[in-house]
This record gives sequence, C-alpha cells and structure tokens, in this order.
Amino acid sequence: MATIHWLGAGLSSVPGIRRLIEQGYKLVLWNRTVSKAEEAVKGLTGDFEVRAFSLEALEDALTAGDVAVSMLPGDFHPIVAKICLEKGANFVSSSYIAPAMRDLDAAAKEKGLVLLNEIGLDPGIDHLMAHLLMADYKASPAYSPENEHYFRSYCGGLSEVKNDFCYKFSWSPLGVLKALKSPSKSLKDGAEYDVSRPWDAVESYSLDLEKGPETFEVYPNRDSLPYIEEYGFDNLNLSQFVRGTLRYGGWSEAWDHIFKEVETLSGPEGDARLEEISQDLWDKHAVKDGEADRVVLSVDITAKKDGKTVYDKSFVMDAYGDDKSTAMARLVSTPVSYGVEAVLKGEIKPGVHAAPSDPEIAGKWIEALKAGGETMKIIDHLA
Repeated sequence: MATIHWLGAGLSSVPGIRRLIEQGYKLVLWNRTVSKAEEAVKGLTGDFEVRAFSLEALEDALTAGDVAVSMLPGDFHPIVAKICLEKGANFVSSSYIAPAMRDLDAAAKEKGLVLLNEIGLDPGIDHLMAHLLMADYKASPAYSPENEHYFRSYCGGLSEVKNDFCYKFSWSPLGVLKALKSPSKSLKDGAEYDVSRPWDAVESYSLDLEKGPETFEVYPNRDSLPYIEEYGFDNLNLSQFVRGTLRYGGWSEAWDHIFKEVETLSGPEGDARLEEISQDLWDKHAVKDGEADRVVLSVDITAKKDGKTVYDKSFVMDAYGDDKSTAMARLVSTPVSYGVEAVLKGEIKPGVHAAPSDPEIAGKWIEALKAGGETMKIIDHLA
C-alpha cells in the first residue's frame, strides 16, 4: 500500500488527516513539533505514525507511488514537489499554483506523476462549484457564446456572530493586513479592472441563505484573469469575471482607520508597524475559545441576451464550525483528502493541476461534502 506523507499538523489539517486514517489509509504525519502532531491524531486507531519533520527525513522516507501532502508555508511547495519527482511520488496541496510549481508540469507528465494543487476551500471548493455551474449552463437551452456573461465568485471566513469590527481572527491578522496591500486583476464592464487598494473596490452583495437573505461586502482578490480559460469562459462574450473576498456588511467602514494607515506604510519600518497593528488586532478581535467560525462561499453565473437575463444561477455554501473543528479547517482539509484519494486511484492525469474540472469528479466531491453535513445548494434566480 502506498503511504500518504502529510506535512504539517496545523488546525487547517486535522479533519483531513483524521478522515484519511479513518478510511484505512497508511499515513505518516510529519510536523516540527511532534507533540502537536500527536494531539492531532489522538484517539485514532489505524496504520499511522508521527515523525519529526525535516526535508532530509522526508526525502529518505518517500518511495515510488507515495503521496506527499504539503500543508506547509507556500515556499516549501515547489521544494517538496521536486523531491516527489525525484522519488517517483505524487504531490497534493491546497495552495495556489505558483510559477515555480507550474514549471514542473513537463517533468511531472514525463514521469507520470500528479502534482495536484488548489484543492482546499478557496481555491478548491470554489473551483468545483464553478466547473459544475459552467457545465450546467452549457447544457442549458440558454447557452450561447454571444450572450453577455457575468461570473462572480466570493468567499469569506467570518465569525459566527457579527461584531462591531465586522471580523474576528482565528490566526495571526498579519496575513490579512498584507493581503490589503496586494493588487488585484479582474474583468469589469468587458475591460480589465486593476485595483491597487481593495477598499477602493468594495461593493454590496446580497445572498439568499438558509437562514434568510443577508447583505455582505465584497472586493476583488489576487489575479482572476487566468481562471477565465480554466473555467471555460475564454471563447464567450464576457462582461464581468471576478474572484474575490467576502466580508460582513459594514466591514469597510469599521476598517477605514486601518486602511488609511496601511496605505502609508512601506519598507522595514512599515513592516514593523504592520506587526504592531497585527498584535493589537489579535488582542482585541481574536476568536475566543468556544466560539464558532463561519464560512460563506458563493459562485454565480449570469447570462443576458439582448439585455434580458436568460440564465442566472448561484452555488452557495454557508458553513459553521462545531465541537469537532472549525468550518475553515474542515473545508480546507477535507477536499485535500478527496484529492489524495483521487490521486491514489489514478483519477487525475499526470502533470500540474488545480481542482478537477471534470463535472463527474467535481459533482462526486460536492455530494460527499453534502453527505458530511455541509449546507450548499444551487439557486436558480429565474425559477
């Protein structure tokens, strides 16, 4: 039996680790702090062990046909993937495909190995929803490349209960603050829409959820443009295409003082000040023990013909943490575990890939998430 080498025992890993062990797979959990890894698998029985992580030890342990799952910081992913290629092993990660990872595509195909990425929550579940909605649209009578097309995908990790700050942190706020300094690219009104400061592009966004309608704020995030081809929009008349971040309504007003300071910061002194702001936010707005988190994800496709809407569907998920895990951890690592299984079963072709675009696989994974208790549904706004 092939061995799964899971690297990293942080909170976002635990549900996926436990699921694979419970499914009977042979797993080695690697972590720098062994006691933390032992806590992650506490109470389980099965074919697993815990080891102290180092790249050298991993390289010695990997054998042909194994799978390495990297839940380490992003800089490690290409390094681990290269070790996998040398050892004849496959690779899985929830992270975005970096250029250094993309460069390994030809070598992976030559060796018949899979380097599967972007199979967590966002990116991950959002990809599955987008592929399924696109398949549904293309199979519908409304489909025509000449229609005006609008694609929106927004995801947000939230607190269960909205506070005055409209946000609570489940880990260091530094990552959120740095993301505020990151530019984004999307498509708006048929033209490229470049945003250097996210708070300049905040829009209101209403969703019809299980508990009733709710209005959020959204803004573009990272570079959406490569996903135009990934999702099959490259030959369509496209008016809007955006992948972005979702926050509670009122977020931009509550954070206004932070935006004003963040945009003035630069250089080493700016980095130091970001650290100070991060610590202050952590002290004031961290998720407390016993509090549940919330994840809201919405993917929608709208098509118009001669100004009239002919297709308008949304794939919406509203998830909450429970006494077993946070919603964020569950929704990141459970799809990762599905990806590992798919690789071991030979369901993914060799090469560097994001979450599967095959509607059959995407549908199977979405149904598995539903069976596990996740609340998600497709809403037809024209019905």
